[in-house]
Amino acid sequence: MYTREQASKLRQAFWTAFGQYMAPVTSAEGMPTNWINYKTGLKDVFFKMNADKKKASIAIEMAQRDPEIQQMFFEQFTALRELLHGSVGEEWEWDLHTYDENGKMISRIYTEINGVSVFNQNDWPALISFFKPRIIALDAFWNDARYSFDELR
Repeated sequence: MYTREQASKLRQAFWTAFGQYMAPVTSAEGMPTNWINYKTGLKDVFFKMNADKKKASIAIEMAQRDPEIQQMFFEQFTALRELLHGSVGEEWEWDLHTYDENGKMISRIYTEINGVSVFNQNDWPALISFFKPRIIALDAFWNDARYSFDELR
């Protein structure tokens, strides 16, 4: 087992390595992008990548405080489901009104892989191979889809 500090350093080392690996990759618009802290431009809508000791996930998360507003955003994404799945090349899971690790109600559209650990450097290539094409595909999807959310801003 790792101490909290060792675990934090390993996580930080992975995300730093991933960020450096992704640095030369530009967005769908040809602009430099902070892939790890991707900005959707919508309040409370995030593209999140997570890796822990057992699995990794990438998600679109909606974290609006008002459940009805959160549902409106979720329904707008649902209208774009075929475009999203076409962009990422696979079907993702859709959860309306679930809870995150802190007990906050969110809605998520996500995919994950099991059997990988951010704490095992031998798994880092598999994690990068999981995250890279999906975050690039999410960016391409968002380049086309973000205008559908203008009325919800």
